[in-house]
Amino acid sequence: MAVTEARAASRKAQARRPARPAAPVRSRLRRGATPWLFLAPALLLFLYFKFIPMAQAVRMSFQEVRPFLGNTYVGGENYAEITGSSDFGAAVWHTVVLAVATTAGSILLGLALALLLEGQTRSLWFIRSAIFLPVVTAMAVVAEVWRVMYYPAEGGALNSVLGVLGLGPSEFLNSPDSSLASIAFVGIWRGAPYDMMIFLAGLAGVDRVLYEASAVDGASRWRRIWHVTLPGLRPVFAILLTLAAIRGLRIFTEVFLLTNGGPDGSTEVLLTLTYKLGLERNELGVAAAGTVLLFVVLLVLTVASRLRRREVR
Repeated sequence: MAVTEARAASRKAQARRPARPAAPVRSRLRRGATPWLFLAPALLLFLYFKFIPMAQAVRMSFQEVRPFLGNTYVGGENYAEITGSSDFGAAVWHTVVLAVATTAGSILLGLALALLLEGQTRSLWFIRSAIFLPVVTAMAVVAEVWRVMYYPAEGGALNSVLGVLGLGPSEFLNSPDSSLASIAFVGIWRGAPYDMMIFLAGLAGVDRVLYEASAVDGASRWRRIWHVTLPGLRPVFAILLTLAAIRGLRIFTEVFLLTNGGPDGSTEVLLTLTYKLGLERNELGVAAAGTVLLFVVLLVLTVASRLRRREVR
């Protein structure tokens, strides 16, 4: 009887005790807001310096921009004007040629460097760091160095080498026939080390058992590369093709610093053309239309690449 009364008293005490609340809402909100507080400074900078200007560029592409007089809506006239221009067609062609050349060249050279420098030897880290220097060097410095090397006289750095080989001299950047190839070579030289590092990361994930099995079967080194290495690097190729293509289509600094679109427009690309339209000819609406078109192309390229990667997986 006493036990029953004690149990009843215990139940009454528990009933009077207030229910323990679940996890406080405030703590959950605090945990959810903490990452956004750390991201807030960068997001504000992106919003102010990137996303708001992007929205303004889209709006300007449908307007005739008249500083201090007010903009007027012109619909698609800016797009019709820039796409109907012969300069636009030539700039698009030069952009595509440079993008294809720099993409193919940097990927092939980066793969060759990665295969040569693969391994864990301590000395390889120094060589890799030395090769990677062009990527972290300011483009203004790179352009000035190559401008000196491309000096068109016989005493120029590269022309001296060509002279030893019985070739040249070449005018490089000063000739419409060789200026585009000269800029493409600079892009390959600067982009290949970046691709090399990504290839090295991809090579670390290739199963070594496959190499050993193919060696036991008597496969040569080239057959091992073709049947083991390249299939194992397929995801890396997909990533690099996208990154290199976007990098090639957005090319501006190299052309602007080395030739500024010359000589005779032989190296004019889409971004240098829009730069001149907007800041030299004061046709800001037409220039904005050109940048929007480039943005659409890059967006389509990125989405198509992601869809392709999903299909491969």
